Formats: sequence, structure tokens, C-alpha cells
Amino acid sequence: MIREIAAAWSPLTFTPLLWIVVTLAAYLSAKQVQTLCGGSTLTNPVLIAIAMVAAIVTAAGVSYRAYFAGAQFINFLLGPATVALALPLTRNLRHLRGAMKGIALALAAGSVVSIVSGIGLVRLLGGSRSVALSMAPKSVTTPIAMAVSEQIGGVPSLTAALAIVGGIFAAVVGRDLLARMRIHDTRTHGFAAGVAGSGVAAAQAVSLGGLAAAFAALGIALNGVLTALMAPLLASAWR
Repeated sequence: MIREIAAAWSPLTFTPLLWIVVTLAAYLSAKQVQTLCGGSTLTNPVLIAIAMVAAIVTAAGVSYRAYFAGAQFINFLLGPATVALALPLTRNLRHLRGAMKGIALALAAGSVVSIVSGIGLVRLLGGSRSVALSMAPKSVTTPIAMAVSEQIGGVPSLTAALAIVGGIFAAVVGRDLLARMRIHDTRTHGFAAGVAGSGVAAAQAVSLGGLAAAFAALGIALNGVLTALMAPLLASAWR
């Protein structure tokens, strides 16, 4: 059966727009699944879309390189999409100014815990130094995470995968975890999503409103800067 599917798809794999269409269709379908499930965070559309695209690519017998060659325009849009988060940020500057002390403390704690726990977990499980350093910038947005990983001696491709998985995990459990802790402030939800889960979790926080989106954008930006400064220092100190 798989051979027949692969044979049917093979003439289409060279169509430049095919994999963009497949990726967008998978994501829209995943959004419908989440809607049918009452907006449950467990049905994260990014996770479902990844599983759907992976199944289609595997069934069609297409390599990841061939898939990415067709869908790379979506990857290009990652940068503009992250920058677009600046819009709710500028619209809510007065709210941000009144919470800078709490933001600074939360940012410092979140960044340090993320870096140290990532390295510590790998070392505890007997992983190599390069894998441990790949874990250090896992909570920042993927382009920054890959650049930091390469600078400190990690494996950028592994870091990218960890950043995506971490973002999905934060998007799935973050809101429910904060709710169980009786934390309902949308500013807290947004900032935590930006610091812990970067773009994937922040995208889900946007549904809570413009204020949550503003704090999510601030979390992504500040955590990216702080991690880019701290990770090389920790890597150079750990010899």
C-alpha cells in the first residue's frame, strides 16, 4: 500500500508549492480538531500538524530535504511572524512599565533555571558535553537558539528540535499548570509562555488577548537576549 501511495505522489514531489499547501492544510485541519475538542491545550495544532505532515512525507517516500525545499517559505516567515509580536507590545507599553520589577525577577529566574536544568539533566543522564550545551538555549526562539548553540559548541539542529519540542510542551501544559496554581492573570500567562515556550507557546497565549500577547512578545525578546549573554559565559566557565 505504501509503495502505491509513493508511486502516486512521486510526480507531484517536484511541484514547488505542493509542500506549502500540505503544511498549511495540515495546520488548518489541526486547528479544526482543536476547535472540535473545545479548544483543549492537549490538542495543540502545531503538534497535530507536525504528526500529519510527518505521516504524509513518510507515506510518500519523500526525504526531509525535499520536503523542506518546497516548504522553506514558511520557515522564512518565522522571522516576520516573531517581529509582528511587537505590535501588541507597543500598544501595551504602559502596562509593561508598571511591572518591570516583577518582569526582571521572573526573567532572571526563568532563564537561569532553563539553562542550568537543561545542562544538568543531560549530565545526570550521562550525555556528552555537546548535547548538554545543545540543551542550554532550548527555551528561546529557534533562530536565536541555533545561533547560541553553534557559538557555545552545541549541535544547532538538535537545539532546534529541542526548542520546538519544548515550545509545544509549554503550550500544552503551561496554561493548565498555571490555572491549577490559581494564577489567572493574563500578563503572567503571556510572559511565562514567552520565556518558557517561545513562539509556539506565545502563539497560544495570544488567544488570551492583546495584553497576554504583549507580555509573551516581551518574554521572547528578553529571554533571547539574556540567554545569548548567559549561555556563552556558562559554557566558557564549564571546562
